[in-house]
Amino acid sequence: MQIYDSVQKTKVPFESIKKGEASIYVCGPTVYDDAHLGHARSALAFDLLARTLKTLGYRVTMGKNFTDIDDKIIKKVEETGKSLEEITTLYINRYLEEMDALGVVRSDIEPKATESLEAIEQMIQTLIDQDIAYVISNGDVYFDTSKDAHYGNVSHQVGEDEENQSRVEHTSEKRNPKDFALWKACKGDEDICFDTAFSRGRPGWHIECSAMIEKHFAKDHGTEEYSIDIHGGGADLLFPHHENEAAQSRCATGHELAKYWMHNGFVQIDGEKMSKSLGNSFFLKDALSAYDGEVLRYYLNSVHYRNDFNFNEEDLLTAKKRLDKLYRLKKRVVPGKGSAVNKEFKKALLEAMSDDLNISIALSVIDEMVAKANEQLDTNPKDKALKKETIANIEFIELLLGFGGKEPYAYFQIGIDEALKTKIEALITERSEAKKAKAFERSDAIRDELTAMGIAIMDTAEGTVWEKA
Repeated sequence: MQIYDSVQKTKVPFESIKKGEASIYVCGPTVYDDAHLGHARSALAFDLLARTLKTLGYRVTMGKNFTDIDDKIIKKVEETGKSLEEITTLYINRYLEEMDALGVVRSDIEPKATESLEAIEQMIQTLIDQDIAYVISNGDVYFDTSKDAHYGNVSHQVGEDEENQSRVEHTSEKRNPKDFALWKACKGDEDICFDTAFSRGRPGWHIECSAMIEKHFAKDHGTEEYSIDIHGGGADLLFPHHENEAAQSRCATGHELAKYWMHNGFVQIDGEKMSKSLGNSFFLKDALSAYDGEVLRYYLNSVHYRNDFNFNEEDLLTAKKRLDKLYRLKKRVVPGKGSAVNKEFKKALLEAMSDDLNISIALSVIDEMVAKANEQLDTNPKDKALKKETIANIEFIELLLGFGGKEPYAYFQIGIDEALKTKIEALITERSEAKKAKAFERSDAIRDELTAMGIAIMDTAEGTVWEKA
């Protein structure tokens, strides 16, 4: 397996720190609002990575955190009058439901910042004891970047970004402009704070992931050199978030946080970088209300994870038509049980995904399989061996890429609301009864009515099935 390491800026062979195992930690959402397409893109990219490694035989442990204490969350508490737990639980549950709709496999470890405070305090105290971190007069704790000789090695951006750094979290008590907050002291009686030996306050953003990784991964999945195999997230996290994570972990533990760093590209809406400040943030819930989760999954994964993604409806509908072809093939071969996956097909698909998740090649391999199977079925529609192999191929696609698993007629009913479905089913039942009573004029009239509604029906040995025409 080859992966692109953001630190080395090249594709490298993936060699896990423990043979046969792969540990992955992905930065999750700050749960003060609904998830957007950027969250979906990141989750889907690393879901593909985990699926590929599992299919290659690795025992994968995936972790994704929830930041459930943050200035934005506290602002939401003040605005709504709800408790911190009410707000964060609401958005965590929504996030998980939406990820489930996209076919994202649940992470093995899902730590929350508020449940990791002891680990956070211990890491900060370790850094204070070594004078790598320091407490200023108001109780804030800062990391002294000058104490880390390797600071900047992850992002390679520090030298270029000193001016930006000096504008962030500026205080006259900071030793260096690039120093960053590990702990933020209470601002007042209304603030949400936690007690520690150094001050009453709450953790800075960067320290959370470092502490969670050490708590949940390092002991069971790490080595003397690294805590985990792969740390992932959006490209916007490379600096300063991941740079700062790497620095504080390195100094607190004596080893590197991750052997490899992977980052997915941005999501844009019609070419514009997604940003709430621009007023073009596209919530995932809105996309899921308009399109099926599997269609969105296929579309959002159709562009290589490292590239920026331009979300627009025209491309989404084009992607759906491509997915439709797989399901039209599936209609031709089910019901039935699969046999063995075609060896050449499996090899080609795994080779593509083993090349840093080369989804473009993988999808072209699937397109070729669909076209070839349809051609063979046109020649010999009753080829049972081919049908069983095709079913097995589609099952393998679902395992590796997470789509193709729906019942095909149900797939082609996507977009029909429940009220209309009920009406359609009632008309089909009435038609069946009319046919039994040899009232063929009425049964034909019902078929015409359904056709006028944009519904195609097919009489099969298992009964009448229907789909959107």
